[in-house]
Amino acid sequence: MDSTVLTLVTGSHATTDITGEVADFCRDRGDGLCSVFVPHATAGVALFETGSGSEEDLEMTLEALLPFGAPYRHRHGSPGHGRDHVLPAFISPSVVIPVLDGRLQLGTWQSVVLVDTNRDNPRRSVRLSFIAG
Repeated sequence: MDSTVLTLVTGSHATTDITGEVADFCRDRGDGLCSVFVPHATAGVALFETGSGSEEDLEMTLEALLPFGAPYRHRHGSPGHGRDHVLPAFISPSVVIPVLDGRLQLGTWQSVVLVDTNRDNPRRSVRLSFIAG
């Protein structure tokens, strides 16, 4: 297994497209599986369409599902931080993507996206692991 860690700084939006970084990691590796894993208790990884308004739709959906101002019991950090700890129960901290001839086998409109609503810690790690097969 080959593995590396990406270090990212997330912005003011909940989503960061990392498709290019994942594709670069897999290039020239042949056939196998690529695991994308976020080792954080407040972030996840999703496959979905970007650039069409989906990012804003996701943020709106997360706000409806996990309201910022709800009375969360988990209260350390800034106000609303409790929802950040609930997020990975809905958006998995990992995905596995098939790779053929060094190319991600994503659907036409799929992108690999880090989902992170935590504004207390904008520095994130993403572990990429390639298993040849």
